[in-house]
Amino acid sequence: MEPPFTQLSALIPALAQAVCPLLDKPFAIFGHSLGALVGFELARHLRRQHGLHPVRLFISAGRAPQIPQRDLPMHTLLDREFVAKLRRLNGTPKEVFEHAELMEIVLPLLRADFAMYETYVYTIEPPLNCHISTFGGLLDPDVSQGDLDAWGEQTTGSFSSRRFPGDHFFVNTTERLLLEVLSQELRASV
Repeated sequence: MEPPFTQLSALIPALAQAVCPLLDKPFAIFGHSLGALVGFELARHLRRQHGLHPVRLFISAGRAPQIPQRDLPMHTLLDREFVAKLRRLNGTPKEVFEHAELMEIVLPLLRADFAMYETYVYTIEPPLNCHISTFGGLLDPDVSQGDLDAWGEQTTGSFSSRRFPGDHFFVNTTERLLLEVLSQELRASV
């Protein structure tokens, strides 16, 4: 029943407060799409406010934060247009679209997520010192290899990038392979 966050700058301190008690051992952060920006800004906030650093930052299907938005905002579209764009993105199960009551609940949440993503303003800070790994879908029309490679500018540590079969939501179709890669990279971090 709480109102959803619509600004990343408001979400990050609340998220940090929630996770800080759990960060008494080495940790990694994984973020997909909007979650890539959330993970990145969380890592920067934890460094600034708490002196904490993840051992790895895993970025999935997200453009580097310094790359400006290329698309027109979705969060301000009329419901019909917003739903049509959601369908094209291929990330919402079709069953959700078929239930009017569920759509009434989900639409404001999705709109808030898009507002967070589309109103994000990058600020320059020193690069992180953790390894950054990026992952993308070979058929993702929104996030290119260049968008993923640009994350290398955000670390003084090592950087790697991999692409998997699939679109923007390749995490749904290559889950097992992605989890294997994440496990291997985490084992290499400790």
